[in-house]
Amino acid sequence: MKLYFHPASTTSRPVALFAADHGIELEYRVVDLFAGEQAQPAFGAINPNQAVPVLEDGDFRLTESSAILKYLADKAGSAAYPRELQQRSRVNERMDWFNTSLSRELCYGFLYPQIIPAHKRPDDHAQQQTIAWSRRNATRWLSVLNDRWLGDNRYVCGERLTIADYLGIAQLTMGEVARLDYSRWPNVARWIELMKDRPTWARVNEAFYKLLVQPSAHVQFEPL
Repeated sequence: MKLYFHPASTTSRPVALFAADHGIELEYRVVDLFAGEQAQPAFGAINPNQAVPVLEDGDFRLTESSAILKYLADKAGSAAYPRELQQRSRVNERMDWFNTSLSRELCYGFLYPQIIPAHKRPDDHAQQQTIAWSRRNATRWLSVLNDRWLGDNRYVCGERLTIADYLGIAQLTMGEVARLDYSRWPNVARWIELMKDRPTWARVNEAFYKLLVQPSAHVQFEPL
């Protein structure tokens, strides 16, 4: 199988971490997001969304990080995507929640406009309005994650690691670029450290810290 990805990408890192944890052999093909390779016709023919990741398994091609995680988990027979209907539905629910609620506000609304030039709003007023709106909503979703999804649980679906954790952790750790302080949400902070303690974490996320986190050390960001 081949994975088109970028090692610092929020959507690519969950797939790479899951594959590393499960010993899944993938042929990694880096798409240089910093050079705009995703917008070139050659990659557009592979994924018309012009985004990573993309999984190729023979003649089968699959986009979207969440879908790829489910596919790989099923292919590997991983307990991280349980087969029992209600347990699986809970995992699906949490993954949809990460993508449609937390990521929309925390990543696309609050972080990306400050970190990624292409996401910056066209003028300072629009930029500040976007950040203020998304800050309010992101803090709400973080409280839901802290109080309801995590609570006393080890992971976002209970006591067992699932692919929902792989998807969500990349979104939360994107906050490290902006030096976000999650201490107001102690269960979130605990879960982040639990996921980062995985033996594959440092290797899989090396490029993320080198390309995004370390260069931002002296940049001023809006606090959450």
